[in-house]
Order: sequence, then C-alpha cells, then structure tokens
Amino acid sequence: MTKYVYDFAEGGRDLKDLLGGKGGNLAEMANLGLPVPPGFTITTDACRAYLRTGREPFGLADEIALHLEGLQRQAGRRLGDPADPLLVSVRSGAKFSMPGMMETILNVGLTDATVGGLAARARDERFAWDSYRRLIQMFGKTVRGMPGEVFEDALREAKTRAGTADDTGLDAAALRGLVQRYKDIFTAHTGEEFPQDAREQLDQAVRAVFDSWNAERAVLYRRQEHIPDSLGTAVNVVAMVFGNLGADSGTGVAFTRDPATGERGVYGDYLANAQGEDVVAGIRNTTPLQELEQRDKASYDELLNIMATLEEHYKDLCDIEFTIERGKLWMLQTRVGKRTAAAAFVIAGHLVDEGIIDLDEALTRVNGSQLAQLMFPAFDLSRGARPVAAGVPASPGAAVGAAVFDAHLAAEADTPVILVRRETNPDDLPGMIAARGILTSHGGKTSHAAVVARGMGKPCVCGADAIDVDLHKRQFTVDGHVVSEGDVISIDGTTGRVYLGQVPVQPSPAVRYFEGTLSPEADPLIRAVDRLLTHADKRRRLAVRANADTAEDAARARRFGAQGIGLCRTEHMFLGDRRTLVERLILARTPEQRDAALAELLPLQRDDFTGLFREMAGLPVTVRLIDPPLHEFLPPLEDLAVRVARAEERGEDPGHDRELLDAVHRMHEENPMLGLRGVRLGLVIPGLFAMQVRAVAEAAAQVPGARAEIMVPLVGAVQELEAVRDEAQRLLREIGVDARIGTMIEVPRAALTAGEIARAADFFSFGTNDLTQMGWGFSRDDVEGAFFTRYLELGIFGVSPFESIDRDGVGRLIRIAVAEGRAARPDLHIGVCGEHGGDPASIRFFHDAGLDYVSCSPFRVPVARLEAGRSAVSATGSDTR
Repeated sequence: MTKYVYDFAEGGRDLKDLLGGKGGNLAEMANLGLPVPPGFTITTDACRAYLRTGREPFGLADEIALHLEGLQRQAGRRLGDPADPLLVSVRSGAKFSMPGMMETILNVGLTDATVGGLAARARDERFAWDSYRRLIQMFGKTVRGMPGEVFEDALREAKTRAGTADDTGLDAAALRGLVQRYKDIFTAHTGEEFPQDAREQLDQAVRAVFDSWNAERAVLYRRQEHIPDSLGTAVNVVAMVFGNLGADSGTGVAFTRDPATGERGVYGDYLANAQGEDVVAGIRNTTPLQELEQRDKASYDELLNIMATLEEHYKDLCDIEFTIERGKLWMLQTRVGKRTAAAAFVIAGHLVDEGIIDLDEALTRVNGSQLAQLMFPAFDLSRGARPVAAGVPASPGAAVGAAVFDAHLAAEADTPVILVRRETNPDDLPGMIAARGILTSHGGKTSHAAVVARGMGKPCVCGADAIDVDLHKRQFTVDGHVVSEGDVISIDGTTGRVYLGQVPVQPSPAVRYFEGTLSPEADPLIRAVDRLLTHADKRRRLAVRANADTAEDAARARRFGAQGIGLCRTEHMFLGDRRTLVERLILARTPEQRDAALAELLPLQRDDFTGLFREMAGLPVTVRLIDPPLHEFLPPLEDLAVRVARAEERGEDPGHDRELLDAVHRMHEENPMLGLRGVRLGLVIPGLFAMQVRAVAEAAAQVPGARAEIMVPLVGAVQELEAVRDEAQRLLREIGVDARIGTMIEVPRAALTAGEIARAADFFSFGTNDLTQMGWGFSRDDVEGAFFTRYLELGIFGVSPFESIDRDGVGRLIRIAVAEGRAARPDLHIGVCGEHGGDPASIRFFHDAGLDYVSCSPFRVPVARLEAGRSAVSATGSDTR
C-alpha cells in the first residue's frame, strides 16, 4: 500500500517532492536535534489522490489515526481530552513556497468541552478563550470559506465595548462573549454548529488544505511562477506551542541575513504575547528581533545558535519561524528564504568569500530575472521630492501608480497602480500580482505583503503607520493630506519612503555599471554583479549577440557585453522619410523606374550598415535582408478608397492616391504575414536584395575589421536560398568582400528540411517569433488579447509560447533542424534571434539544443550572459532551482 503519512523522524528535506518544503524542513530540523514540536506530514501523494477522486484515498484515515496516536504519546496529551487537551496546527506545504495556498489553522481541537481543560493547564482563562476565538475565526474563514470581515467586525465591536485598541486589552469575560458571537456567526453563515468533535475539526482542515491547491489564488500564483499544477500539497499536523501566554511568551520570524540587502546580521521581527500568524499577517506592528535580547536573553542566545546551525547546514540564507512558550524556544519552520534581487547577488558573493560555496554554485543562486530587476530605474530625488511617510523598506525598487485600495480592482486595472492596504492576506494575491508596488500601514519585513512582494520582485513598503488607511472610504490620510483612490503616489521599496504624486526616475546603478559610468568598486551590490557576471562569461558556451538596427543600439549592446549583432532588421530602415522611396519602388511600372528608386536607397542603406560595422568592428554583424509585409509601407486600403472617393465627389483628380489605390488593390493580401514577404519579395522584385547586398559589401569594405553576415529571411525551400545566394556571391566577389550567407529558420518546412537547406547555408538563425506563430497556426497580434488569458487559466499554456519557448512543439522543430543541419554540414553555425533569445528559461533550452549563440535586445544582453553561464554550470550537474 502507498504510505501517506510520515512522522518527522522519518523524513528530511530530500523528500520535499513527497513531504513538501515545510514538512521536509520540519523533519530536517527535528533530525538535527533542534527543538521542534512533535508532528507528522500527510504527503502530496494523498493530495493528488484526493484531487483525482474527490475523496480521501483508502487507508488515509487509519494512517492519520495511527500517527495521531504516536503524536499524543509524545505530547503526553490527547486530542479532545476535556481535562488536558492536545491542540494541533494544520498547515499546507507544497514543494515550492506558495503564498496563494491555504492559511494556517491554529488550535485545532478546542471545543466547548476542552477550553476549560486548556485554561486549567495554562492557569490562564483569558489565554484559553483567546485561543478558542482564534480557532473559530481561522476555521470559519479558511476551512468553510466565510468572509473574514464578519469576524473582524465582531472583534472590532468587542474592542470598542472594552475601550481598547488592541486584542490584548480584551479580558477573559469579553473573549468568552466573543467566542459565543463567533459561533453564532458561524452558524448563520454555514447553517451548521461549529464542530465540537476534535477529530472532525482535524479532518475538515486536512480536506480544506487539499482543496486549496486548486483555489483561484493558488492557481494564479502557480501561473505566475511557472509551478506545475501536478505537484499537489502536503499537510503538516503539529502539536501546538503557544506564544500568547503572557509577556514571557511570543512569536517571531528571523533571517540569518537581511533578505532585502543580503548583509549579515540579526534580522527579523518579534511580537510578545502573540500567536504564530500575528507576525506574518501584519495585524500588529512588531518590534525588531534584537529587542528579544532584553526580554529573554537565554532564548535569544539559543535562537542565534540555531540560526548559525541552520545556515551552515543549508549553506544559504534561512527564513525561520519560532515561538517562545513561557521561556521555552520552539522552532516552527525553516526554509531557504526568499530574497530581493539585490540580496541574492550579495549573499551569493558573501557565501563564496566565506568558503561555503564556490563560484559555480554561486551562479545557481542568482538568475536572469533577478538581474533584470536590478536594471529597473530608481527615483531621481534631485528635484527635492519630499516624502510624506516612511515605513519598512520591505522589497526594493521604485514604483509609481494610482492608489487602489481593493485587490480585485487592482487586478482589473489597465493603468499602473499601487495597492494600498492596512495589511495584505492571500486573498489579495491577484491585485498584488497586477500592481506595480504595494504599500501597507501595518507589518514589517516578514509580513505577508513583504514576503510575497520580495518573491515577485515588486517594490513594497510596509508598516508605514503614519498612513491612516480607510478601506471603506477608499482613501488614506497622511501629513494633512487625503489621498483618494486614483490619486498618483510613488513608493520607494529601497528606502521605505512614500511620496505624493509622480516622482521622476533615473537609471539604476546596474545600468550605469553596464554603461561604464559606475565602477564596480563604488557599490557592494555592483561588485557582486560584476563578479558573478564575469564568472558566467568564463563558464558559458553560448555566445551572446544583440538585435540592433541602429548604430546607437549597437553601441549600447557592445557596452552591455554583446559579442556581435545577431539580427539587424533592415525593414526598420525603410520607415519614416524613406517610406516614399519604398512607395516609388512598389509603384514602379518599368525597370528604369525601379532602378531609380533602388539607386536612391543604396547610399542610405550603405550609411546605415557603415555605422553598425564601425560600432561592432571585429565582431560579426548579421544583416537580415528586408522582410516586410508590403502593406506596412502603403496606406490602408480603406483610407485610400475613402480619399479617392471624396476627391472624385468634389470633381478633383485623385492623382497619386489613385495610383496608390491601384497598387494596393494589385497587392492586397488576406493575410500579409503569410504572403509576399521575405525571400519571396526579394525574388519577385528584381534588384531589391542585390541593392541590399551591395550596400552591405560596400559598407564592410570601408570599415577595417568589419565581419558581415547576410541572412535570407523566410526560406522554406533550398532552391529559394540558392537563387539569392548565387547573386549575392557574385556581388561580394565583385566588391572584394567575404561574408557568410545563411538563412533564418522561421518556417516549419525549413526546420523539417534543414539537411537540404544546410547545403546552401553558412549559418542558421532561428526566428522563433514567426516559428512559434507558424508552428501554432496563430498570429501573435491577433490572439494574445483574444484568448491567451483563457488558455492560461485552463492550463493549456503554462506560460505564453511567445514569452518562453514551446519546448515540445517549436522546440522539437529546432532540435530537428540542428541535428539535420549539422549532419549535412558539421561546421554549420547556429543561433537564435527571436525574442526568446533573452528569456532565461529559453536560453537553457538553446544551450541544451546545441546552439552557438543567442541574440536579444541590447537591454537583455547581461541577462542572457548570466543565463548562458548558469546553463553551462547546470549542464555539469548543479541544481539551478
């Protein structure tokens, strides 16, 4: 039979696929001899079986009973015992940390019959009734789906009656009355009494964790983070320890290094006389972890020793949750902590310096997405922008947007917004994903808002308590100002400052470093980036080029580390003032008219290429011959028809418009993207490709060290390439210039006949944008807004195939083309120049597929360099997750 339940002593972090990250790490800490409350984990296998059938798998209930018996023996108490009850927490725990999953349920096992026993054991009646009201509140909201506001409103009323602003101001009698009020609310909303059987509470909580795997917010987070739907979640059942037993108790979260900056030290939050979720929920503002030393030095010193043990064991930043129960320290969770992009680079460098990891391993601790975040702009405060509030700098970066106080509105907004809340919870996840930044008036660096924002790389300011947020009026007041929904605000997650209005932005330090205006020695973060990027350059096999059409773009690309130009789109050179010359070429009725238009275009093209060759002297420049659908260079048919008709109505001669309309009629295509473009256009319009090849050759002849490569677009048959190649080689010989001649593989037939095409090609470059469109049979411009969202919701796409390469379909075409092309021509040089060339996940695929280079936009060149290095390290066996 399948084993569905594991005691902590049976597990470890190497079983995270089965036990989830939380369960595996609890077992790991227990096996290290750290003070972990007893408990057990229900596996992801059980969850998957439940989700397949809609009911618990056979034997699960008996296994839970068996392990519960063992837990009761360890704890010395029994679940449901009126005299001395065992209480447990029920927590979800998937393989990867998922903020969208079910919230923890504490105090499971409290009932009308057991609350007295808890009060007697704790010698604290207030504590027992406070624990009971928390259970009903968590159970109602999390297990039974009740709106959290109904409990919050009742709690607020109770505090008002008692004349207190804090939960801790409610005495036992007030809490007893609140429990009864909560039970009445539960019955009114569910039609049932709050369950008074402790085992029934546990079973319902376990099923709720399973169900939460497919909750909307969990699915949304998995889509965002590309986490497979098939993993399922584990469930952790742990004996309760209590931080709300008075001043000598409390709960907190600690980091072995600063998750925002990466610096070593004591970082975290502590909340005295509080229970587990109070810190991460941000309900009350916490105190810095260092203050625990003054309250309870023995627990503080023990915690620091445990933190050091865990960091040495995990060889990374650890995120730790703990509770102190009347002076006894308990460890509730640890994991490799989420961190900002800046912290990721700094920590990786520090761990190398400390001899804990080597540079190869350090490369696996950062990624291209984090590097891209470091390149985002920062606020320019030179004009004297004055902050109106300051909070905790929870996740760095600059964000500007309209204040929005409702997560659902933020999720639906089509303009930049800042989500403003007192504190966030998992229900706010859709709005957090959509928002440019997050601002809360409560909470600290370990609050829900901070942790989720850091994981997503979004700027976040927490605990800005000068801001009085009124969710009902959808506004906040600060420093005498009222900010209503829709008003623009600016937040700086690096400093924690909040500004009214729009603050201008400036290039980030990372961009200034790539531009050559900031020395690595001037900034510890940039020093870490430089070190890891330099190592990535040493380790990578893939070369990195840039897509650039102008000398200015080429210069930036070279500064950013590009090793050439992998795509110069010459059709972009025919827009603007030159469009009229293209019109003349299209309208030409005689060879003389056509040649005259080409003669005017030739020097313009030659100057374009000369600029590119000068900026890239000594490096290859791949020039793609013109690949435009002709409709892009002519006015729309409808507009021309209207202009001609109106002129004729007025009795005027339509003149040039009539000539254009006739030409558009002649060339009209139902789908221009699949019509007369690419190599077809060059073969149909005599002299067009020859003019471009001549311009390339003459420009290369003028620039010492120029390395020209001529790429023929949209080839589907070797005969097309041969026809263009013959004429191009004749021109190159005439001018005395050597240049590679190759083709862009963007038509599925080209991929499937790559062996034939390679006979006439010096190189292949995959145009993955068109290859994806033709492989899937849809137009990107038409379908992304039409049905991609629905396809992502249905799980047909895990991620847009235009964002990350479709490995199974388009990727297979690429692998076929590489294998057959190299079989026919072993020295065939192969690259990619579609937008996927700058996507981290796609770069790993291109490395594995055996390509020689990737090409991407200049801004993404550093990202591609880093990911190419990580791909090489990963290929040697390192784990990039």
